[in-house]
Amino acid sequence: MPITDIKNTVEAKMDQSIVAFKNNLTKIRTGRANPALLDSVQVDYYGSLVPISQVANVSLLDSRTVSVQPWEKGMGAKIEKAIRDSDLGLNPSSMGDLIRVPMPAMSEERRKELTKIVRNEGESAKIAVRNLRRDANESVKKAVKDKLASEDDQKRTESDIQKTTDRHIIAIDQLVAAKEHDIMAV
Repeated sequence: MPITDIKNTVEAKMDQSIVAFKNNLTKIRTGRANPALLDSVQVDYYGSLVPISQVANVSLLDSRTVSVQPWEKGMGAKIEKAIRDSDLGLNPSSMGDLIRVPMPAMSEERRKELTKIVRNEGESAKIAVRNLRRDANESVKKAVKDKLASEDDQKRTESDIQKTTDRHIIAIDQLVAAKEHDIMAV
């Protein structure tokens, strides 16, 4: 594999790691309502488990309440049960066809717990990025060993890969700090 391909591939994979990390962060509840919070909740729909977004319209009523509007009449009770049974600690209530999901206020203890979870997710994302760096550096060394690149190319490429890694680690740190701020601000 040419060295330019190695650099482009590692950067794309690191970008994917950041996207996956952002996705994981949306599942961590802050005090504010967020429709993405219910993305992980699965509902029994005619014998198969599907995400709520495939059987209902999920939106915000206000800053502390998510509304769920089922597309079929009989799905309301199933959706309500799925939300209640999820590990999100939410207590939905029905108002006719509309299901309201209020976000409870968080205790100081819960905020600290969520902050630890965010930091652990951040550390996992950093580990993934560092593993990608290691794999890319090994590919570069193999290219030099196979005489597809010079040692100067190896040094230059490893330096570029390190800069890319540093940039992604900083982005992860910024995302962690922003999420911690969201948790503590509410």
